[in-house]
Amino acid sequence: MNKYIKIAVAALLILAGLCMMIFTRNLGWGIVVFLLAAFPILLFFKNEYILLAFWQLRKQNMEKAAEWLSKITNYKTQLHKSQYGYFHYLLGLTQAQDHPAKVEPLMKKALEYGLNMKHDRAMATLNLAAAAISKGRKQEGQKLLEEAKRLDSAGMMTDQIKMMKDQLKMPTMQKHMHNPNMRNRGKFF
Repeated sequence: MNKYIKIAVAALLILAGLCMMIFTRNLGWGIVVFLLAAFPILLFFKNEYILLAFWQLRKQNMEKAAEWLSKITNYKTQLHKSQYGYFHYLLGLTQAQDHPAKVEPLMKKALEYGLNMKHDRAMATLNLAAAAISKGRKQEGQKLLEEAKRLDSAGMMTDQIKMMKDQLKMPTMQKHMHNPNMRNRGKFF
């Protein structure tokens, strides 16, 4: 649903509540209708699909979370500007296992639009570090890991950060080590 339709519904509920209180003298029902206007206003700032996707992520159900996010067809018309980052962040988290190549641009967009919580920024930075390390950009991965460690003030991701730092210390295999003909070069000469 378009975000401005929610504001229009809230305005109509407020008007109906005021009319009930003033003209029909139904003070109780007027207050109830007036309070019901809080729901569309809340859903203007916190989209229902993003809330449901967070709920499914909390239950570790990535498929359902991706299903709820797929209902957001045009995020610029359906979401408030403060939720653009969280939309891309949740898309990145749901696609991390199936499509790891798509995660890096989504997390970059999420950080660009902004994430409110420090641990969310730390998780996005950690995902960017993992993408950089997997693509062989060790220096960038190291910088991103340090930033993720700085952002993780609660210490929730210390194990993941430590594991990635250990991966950085491991030597990379040279390309010719995978080619069996390069190992047996001496036999042909």
